Amino acid sequence: MTLANNNPLSVNELQPATNNDWWRGAVIYQVYLRSFLDSNGDGIGDIRGCIERLDYIKGLGVDAIWLSPFFKSPMDDFGYDISDYRDVDPIFGTLDDLDELITKAHNLGLKIMIDQVLSHTSVAHAWFEESRQSRTNAKADWYVWADPKPDGSPPNNWLSIFGGVAWEWEPRRQQYYLHNFLKSQPDLNFHNQHVQNQILDEVEFWLKRGIDGLRLDAINFCFHDELLRDNPAKPIDEREGRGFSSDNPYAYQYHYFNNTQPQNLDFLARLRSLTNRYPGTATLGEVSSEDSLKTMLEYTDGDKHLHMAYSFELLVDEFSSAHIRHTVESFVSRSQGGWPCWAISNHDVARVASRWGGDQLTTHERAQFSQMITALIASLQGSLCVYQGEELGLTEADVAFEDLQDPFGIAFWPKFKGRDGCRTPMPWDDNQHNAGFSDGAPWLPVAQSHNVLSVNTQKALSCSTLEHFQQFMAWRKLWPALMSGDIDFINSPDNTLLFTRTLHADDHTAKQVILCAFNLSNAAVTLKQPYNTIITLNNPNQDADLSADNNICLPPFGRYFAQVNTLSLSSP
Repeated sequence: MTLANNNPLSVNELQPATNNDWWRGAVIYQVYLRSFLDSNGDGIGDIRGCIERLDYIKGLGVDAIWLSPFFKSPMDDFGYDISDYRDVDPIFGTLDDLDELITKAHNLGLKIMIDQVLSHTSVAHAWFEESRQSRTNAKADWYVWADPKPDGSPPNNWLSIFGGVAWEWEPRRQQYYLHNFLKSQPDLNFHNQHVQNQILDEVEFWLKRGIDGLRLDAINFCFHDELLRDNPAKPIDEREGRGFSSDNPYAYQYHYFNNTQPQNLDFLARLRSLTNRYPGTATLGEVSSEDSLKTMLEYTDGDKHLHMAYSFELLVDEFSSAHIRHTVESFVSRSQGGWPCWAISNHDVARVASRWGGDQLTTHERAQFSQMITALIASLQGSLCVYQGEELGLTEADVAFEDLQDPFGIAFWPKFKGRDGCRTPMPWDDNQHNAGFSDGAPWLPVAQSHNVLSVNTQKALSCSTLEHFQQFMAWRKLWPALMSGDIDFINSPDNTLLFTRTLHADDHTAKQVILCAFNLSNAAVTLKQPYNTIITLNNPNQDADLSADNNICLPPFGRYFAQVNTLSLSSP
């Protein structure tokens, strides 16, 4: 077997993306502030707690931080119900704290992305308080208002994701207002140009403060069908949840009219034009529609709309090599230059170590699974969102009903337990009170099962999940093909994934090719690899090798990387 060069190509040789394209292939670490670190003992994580742990985040080898909402809010939906877009809620700190966080992060080489919730506000926002007073005030048309039907019922059959009808009666106007989420989260009327202009002003306030990117919550919900047409019913065999459970009435409809309207593209173009005035700013849209991959493509293709988008396609319960391959191939095969961002965990879904890992794994197997799944997702074409605690392999916490805080979970208990199980506090030090998260009573209980996975415990161990995460992210940056190359899947048995990442030269020839293999099961497997000329890469996250007959021997949850000799490529 002829061996390929085992050294990464030099930075100069590869002509990497400019710093303005830092987001391409970036690893974005999501900090859910309420549960990250409490600096003042009130039981709620805050900005100063994040400042204290910036060195830890930097040490993970990530590129950017996505901060969950910190704006003034009644906290009905824990910050996703904003009452003032331009100020920090006192439970999280002050604007000065945020400026300090941005400055320190930049000094460490970290980018800061903030959550922007543009489709709706809180009922406590001054705009809504004025709008609800009458049909003739200056902001009367800033929200989605509609007359009742002749019998007094809501104007159509639209439903809220959080349960029940999506309309709430306002007696002062004798009209209903639309809320796609909680009734305390009224939808803004983006068909009103004044609303669009004002929202862009709110965004620019933060761009001027030096943030590097926007994570755009539910960005396809900005516009509604102006004719208020009913959503059609969905057959029972097609009722599946993407960000909600299948027993939720929301799953009973095709959501053709309450979101994902064509006018949204024009607004995204205006948003992109604004961010272009602040070079290096990236936009990341959260998409949940009837065909989320199609919407991702529409929102990211070309350079007129979003830089990146992610959906719930890999945030579901389904875990198989076929599902992952189909999801990725469905996007990249149809993309005309669009860039995906993949997420397998966040503050809305059960933690991946439980959701995909299951309950039957041993402690060792679960650690191996967590290390494998991190390497797999970080090897796909695109950028990556990593939810806090994923680097530790945290499992879903069991939160008792009396401790629940999530209105979503309270409404749908017990079949759907809500989102609190993934939102419990970060375990920093199992030798301290509340695992080092807070000196006070935490807003959610610290999961006792997380103590053995705490940061200080894993730092003291060799080959821990945390150490593997740090080492893999550092190693990944050495190989530009893994950062920005094309992806091509190769047929392999069930429960395995085999693909190449290829960086092309200007003449479209392959400049660097990395072969990636993953075993998604807890049983050993051997894969026939299709190339004659490869060399196993020295990867700290790797636990497999080639057999004497040039096959890949993968142990349970194994992963393997090799460089293919581009001078003697043969097609698989």
